[in-house]
Amino acid sequence: MEQKAIPTLYEWAGGMPVFEKLTDLFYTKVLADPLLEPVFKHMSKEHQLHVAHFIAEVFGGPEMYSKQEGSHFKMIQKHLSKHLTEAHRKRWVALLLETSDEMNLPDDPEFRSAFVAYIEWGTRIAVLNSNVDDLKMNPDEPMPKWGWGVPGGPFVE
Repeated sequence: MEQKAIPTLYEWAGGMPVFEKLTDLFYTKVLADPLLEPVFKHMSKEHQLHVAHFIAEVFGGPEMYSKQEGSHFKMIQKHLSKHLTEAHRKRWVALLLETSDEMNLPDDPEFRSAFVAYIEWGTRIAVLNSNVDDLKMNPDEPMPKWGWGVPGGPFVE
């Protein structure tokens, strides 16, 4: 019996155009949000593209971010001394998930479980790092790689 290859989360979501559109629509909401706008109002248009490339790479996409735009270390450095709060984090997550639903990102339990797990993990690290002035991390720390987790892949009937 032939076993089908399990797609990456990146492939299952629809590839780079999906991640770029997601961050474009998402940051439009962020800049209209009274809690988040003050934190992100000075963000360049390239920032949202970098975030798209970062998340796409974490989910198994091309190494655009780490090869051309930065590293995991540099992404974390961008959060230092920003003093993000749990309220900021929760609102950021809520807007991203709202945007995901509006875009019709895959809503199967397996994909959404992995997607939400990474967003929760990443935003909690961002809050922790935003409340310190110095980063005690190996500059060569590899990019996180996120997979399907316990389900092991998408549900296929």
